[in-house]
Amino acid sequence: MSNHERSLTTSDSVLLNKITSQVCQTIITIQQQQPELLLEKYRKVQWQKTSNQSALNAKFTELLSQTRSREELITKLQSSLKAILVSEALNLPIVSELIAEIRPKNSVISELHSSLNSTFIPALVPVPVGIAVLLLDAENLQLNNNTEKFLATICKFPIQVKIAFANWSNRGKLDVELHERGYDLIHVPAGRDNADGKMIAFGASIHELYPNAKEVFVCSSDKVMTNLCNNLQQHGLTVYQVSQHGENINIFNNSTGATTSHSIKPLPELPSLDQFILQVKKLIKDEQKLTASYWIKLSQISKLYKLKYQLHISHIVAKYLPGKRARDMLMNYPADFVIHQVDDVGELYVTVFEQHQAFQTQNIDTSGTDYRNKSESLSTINSSLDLEAAIRKILEDLIKESNTNSFDISILASKFKHNYGKPISEQLKDLKISGTFVKFLQSCAYFQVELKDNKWEVSKLESRNIPSVLLSNITSAADLEQTLKRILTELTQESKNSYIDISIFGTKFHQKSGKPITKQMKELQISGSFLKFLQSCGSFQIQQQGNKYKVSLS
Repeated sequence: MSNHERSLTTSDSVLLNKITSQVCQTIITIQQQQPELLLEKYRKVQWQKTSNQSALNAKFTELLSQTRSREELITKLQSSLKAILVSEALNLPIVSELIAEIRPKNSVISELHSSLNSTFIPALVPVPVGIAVLLLDAENLQLNNNTEKFLATICKFPIQVKIAFANWSNRGKLDVELHERGYDLIHVPAGRDNADGKMIAFGASIHELYPNAKEVFVCSSDKVMTNLCNNLQQHGLTVYQVSQHGENINIFNNSTGATTSHSIKPLPELPSLDQFILQVKKLIKDEQKLTASYWIKLSQISKLYKLKYQLHISHIVAKYLPGKRARDMLMNYPADFVIHQVDDVGELYVTVFEQHQAFQTQNIDTSGTDYRNKSESLSTINSSLDLEAAIRKILEDLIKESNTNSFDISILASKFKHNYGKPISEQLKDLKISGTFVKFLQSCAYFQVELKDNKWEVSKLESRNIPSVLLSNITSAADLEQTLKRILTELTQESKNSYIDISIFGTKFHQKSGKPITKQMKELQISGSFLKFLQSCGSFQIQQQGNKYKVSLS
């Protein structure tokens, strides 16, 4: 053995065994209560077994015995925990309490290397011991046990002194409760601001009463405590002003200017995963009945869930799938939910997957166009006309299945993906069709596309509308202007908007005449763009919004 190595003394071993046992028990508790907070490879380890605990204790003992200072021990301990737990678990109260409890056990640090050869290892600089003090105006502010544990995670030093000020004769059993939680109680006579005055006088002497105090919590919502906080800060103490605002406790760090908030309202008990799935399905079905919409926005579901259960969906996700989002959880249940997104940046929509709907979808057509053979179906879509025919078939099937003729565009997109196994956006890209799904449908003569309540709805263009404009009637620019005027009048009546997007206007002309507006202008030898033509007509007014142009009747 070299001069700078040595065996642990009995005292060292006892202290290290105590620390590693606490670490091991913390991991066992986390596995029992929230196993998802352990890294996946450690979740199924039977930590209750003596052999596994011994191996873990030995590993931590080996790591921690090599430390030379208290802070180095804490740093190595935290690094070791990161190798076992997910990052979110390091903020748990049980882990914070473990670190806070181990900090004072620095005798293992000072003794661990006391017999090292000073020729090779320089003398260790003594690590200063520090504590945190908590002062509570119990007549002005109440701190429950959970809030107190949260405060312990804010400070760097353990809270070892807790003092509460109040007239205890009229505080019910609060004195008994605080006494059991380790508070020293200071009684003041009845009278306004008596507790404040006593707390200020006592607090001003903390640096003398507790020379090793490094941090102080001043817990009171009274602004009169500001002078006390400034006084303590002048004596080199880190001061945290703790005040209540509604259902939140705010902790203001006088040194950094940072404010941390903590909710004092206990969260309702989180449901099991099965309960959560049933709750969300019911919310979707209720909203479908209320809005008569098949697809419901995920953001709307989140709002409804918070309103009904007083919980954010993110709370449930954080428990069962740490680091994931609500969409990830729903996508894990394809037998219950169908997720749809029109494009990469668009709103996410959700609907409930019903078994009978799946059966109907798989048996829509038995005449040789069964879409279950997805690779064969995709081979039939080689052009925009093929794609239009496929979507036309989907729309016709939807009309047969339901009592309505108009559908949210997202339903068509979802049906396409279900039938062909490919998102519509990807199919458009493969066919080199530029623009969005909406633009494509607008370019097709078969579909009627309308914007209703900020949603695009698609229906079959009735035969009475195709074509309502006879091409033989358009023989001049004046004829074209009058035709466009009639179309725009119809569009404004349908949408109840005075201004119509110029692209929608051009698409409507194409649907009604069976000919693109650019081709019609070319035949009439009208030069320039459609926009230029409209600007030259006295019947229309043009409005520009960003990169888009809208048109209305003059």
